[in-house]
Amino acid sequence: MSAATVLRRSSTSNENDVRNRNSRGGMPQGQGQGQPQGQGQVPESPPSSPSQPPDSGTRGCCFCCLAVKSSNTQQERSKDARLSNLQEKDEPPTLEDLKVWGESFEKLMKTTAGRKLFREFLRSEYSEENMLFWLACEELKTENNPELVEEKARLIYEDYISILSPKEVSLDSRVREVINRNMVEPTPHTFDEAQLQIFTLMHRDSYPRFLNSQIYKRLLQQYQST
Repeated sequence: MSAATVLRRSSTSNENDVRNRNSRGGMPQGQGQGQPQGQGQVPESPPSSPSQPPDSGTRGCCFCCLAVKSSNTQQERSKDARLSNLQEKDEPPTLEDLKVWGESFEKLMKTTAGRKLFREFLRSEYSEENMLFWLACEELKTENNPELVEEKARLIYEDYISILSPKEVSLDSRVREVINRNMVEPTPHTFDEAQLQIFTLMHRDSYPRFLNSQIYKRLLQQYQST
């Protein structure tokens, strides 16, 4: 056998070996390409459906909050109406009543008609909250149920004592400190000092202007002319 024949056979054998090795090595590669991508791995959770609410729990909570706010608003309106209409019946005063009111602020405040007329004047001066606070304190004094006392005291504080309230009444720091101590355990007399201070303020500041107001003078002239 010639040397050239030996070389050709050796070359052919080497090529066959190379093809066999490539064929064996390519099988897994071919199989890997044929498999679905991600097979054998833990699938990711599917995205939420667009029609499904993103967070039903939160939305439900919002609805509850809105319902509570609506209920609280109605309670506040009802409470304001009760305080505003406390002992405020339509009882027209007499000429004698008007003359007595012109002489004594205390007697004016003891009558329903007198408080109503004076409150009308305070409203014209944008200080009606003084009368509303005084009436709320009077109502609190008639309450005996401890739970209702605590609730009414809290409402009075929020409406007329808190610096965040638009109806805050004018009180000095000493009285405010007394109220803050009393609010730890509210009683029907929690606001007695504050009520007295507001009463004095109305007496000294608003009452003289009331006697010179058209509201009082017009009504007095009307009764005198009849």
